[in-house]
Amino acid sequence: YPTWKRTLARRAREFQVKRFCKAQAIQRRLEEIEVTFRELEQQGIKLEKLLRDENESPADQQTQWTNQLLYLVQKKNNLMTEESDLMIAVQELKLEEQQCHLDQELRSYMNKQETLKTPEDKKAEQETLKQLLEVVNKRNMLIQMQEEKRLSEL
Repeated sequence: YPTWKRTLARRAREFQVKRFCKAQAIQRRLEEIEVTFRELEQQGIKLEKLLRDENESPADQQTQWTNQLLYLVQKKNNLMTEESDLMIAVQELKLEEQQCHLDQELRSYMNKQETLKTPEDKKAEQETLKQLLEVVNKRNMLIQMQEEKRLSEL
């Protein structure tokens, strides 16, 4: 078993572990965001009730509640933006995983001597290359989308 094959296999495993850890971190953060959403929703409901029910309360108190409600809305919008970014990161991880598998598959076809390749092998190699290019294009589109989003936020 050549050294370069072992090195490639080891690197693939390392990247897979990194992707897995990143996916777990994203999943944890998404769960935290969901919990925070619920908490903000409850706080917002309480503030709305206070604003509707307390017509006789001082104007200062109503202004304070309104400001708190606006703060909650802003916080929720920030969380929604973060959640959107995380969902894009999840898609990127999936595409990265696909690309890794397709790359390994393509390498196995390319390492085979041309004289030993059957017509089915050549066709499968071309199909794998086509799929790999599609995945790369999808990843590129995600990156462009993130860049456009970042520029629009500036």
